[in-house]
This record gives sequence, C-alpha cells and structure tokens, in this order.
Amino acid sequence: QVQLVESGGGLVQPGGSLRLSCAASGNIGTLYDMGWYRQAPGKQREPVATITREGTTNYAEPVKGRFTISRDNAKNAVYLQMNSLKPEDTAVYYCNTDVRLRFMTTRLTSWGQGTQVTVSS
Repeated sequence: QVQLVESGGGLVQPGGSLRLSCAASGNIGTLYDMGWYRQAPGKQREPVATITREGTTNYAEPVKGRFTISRDNAKNAVYLQMNSLKPEDTAVYYCNTDVRLRFMTTRLTSWGQGTQVTVSS
C-alpha cells in the first residue's frame, strides 16, 4: 500500500558527512511518526532517530549532537543528516513511518529497503 524509497547512502571517511533521504508514496492518508533505524553486521536493528508529525525529535545516545532528523510533510519525506561520522556508524540504515491509508482509520507501519552506510579510511 505504501512504499518508502531511500537514497544517499555510500562510503565516507571518518569525520565526513552524508545525508539520507526517504520519500513515501502510495495510498497515503496521513504520515505520523517517522524515523531511521540501523543494523550492523551481527547486531540487532536499533532506532537512530524519530520525528513526530509536529516536529518533535528523539535521538539515540550514540548519535546525539552529530545526526539531525527532519521531515517535509508536503513531500512525504524524511531526512537524516549525518555529520562527524565514525566507523561504528557503519550499518544498513532503514527508514520507517506510521501511516493511515486514504479513506481508512487503521494505522500501518511501512519500512524502506535499507541503504548501506560505510565509514572507513
């Protein structure tokens, strides 16, 4: 019903920056909380940052002060600006949204396909 398309991942040196983008499409009524999650090899998927429709943000402790999440409700998009990247930030990053479909009341959760971020010299 709803698809999330990500872009912006890649290879960067320690201390560098990347900006991830994720746009939602499909039978969208209203997008509620949106966020970014990541999963490193051999590790569980963990939340990185979330943002409400009104703009309230929440960050995981390891990325506070370095990452910034934002959204554009008119474009059905969410972004993650990543600065001062460290090797331990290397992971597959996934975007996520809670969504109410058009003409329906039930809320669903949708996930992106994931994009690789590698921080290495």
